[in-house]
Amino acid sequence: MKQQGKISKIKGNPKNPRIIKNDKFKSLKNSIKTLPGYMKLRPVILDEDMMVLGGNMRLKASIDLGKKEIWTDMFTQIDCDEMNEVAIKEGRETKTYLEYCDEIIIKDNVSSGEWEWDILANEWDSVLLKDYGLDVWQNEDDIQEMKNPENNETENNFATELDRESNYIVLKFNNDIDWIQAKTLFGLETETARRSNGKPWSSGIGRVLNGVNAINKIKNEN
Repeated sequence: MKQQGKISKIKGNPKNPRIIKNDKFKSLKNSIKTLPGYMKLRPVILDEDMMVLGGNMRLKASIDLGKKEIWTDMFTQIDCDEMNEVAIKEGRETKTYLEYCDEIIIKDNVSSGEWEWDILANEWDSVLLKDYGLDVWQNEDDIQEMKNPENNETENNFATELDRESNYIVLKFNNDIDWIQAKTLFGLETETARRSNGKPWSSGIGRVLNGVNAINKIKNEN
């Protein structure tokens, strides 16, 4: 049930793997400030212990704006039981309360911001993340390599040669979420390029698609 609660009683979630920085965080604050009903439409989701399942950044932005209360919605054991009843009717597996809580944490965070890779690597199971619809998993070697300022290794080229007889449109995606949405829309499999030392490197991999098929898929989505 949606209701307003005191921010001082809400606990941040140490397992939250999502962060929003700089301009995106400013935009979030501006949305909360200039759109009075924003937080009621997107309340912070809490578990039964008043810990945040969804909305850590909305909570942080509200605190930054000096707010003392915030709109919340609590996910309870009763909600869990109701969801399991539906799962049974649809022939799906039931889940525990904690399993649903973990799923909410991930599914609430697939639209904006950046991933805190260390938390994802240490706190989350990559198989579960894939089940929740997240396809940006990188192993610890990838994380350390990307953070290494002395890294001079380059990604091996992964591309299809463009022929002179065809016309092309190149689509560029600057963040993981947009790229995931594009992969889902066009049915693209995850590909892994290799660094010069043979280690996998999963960023910056392009595709060449049939233009007519791509347009048809976009039209069907709309």
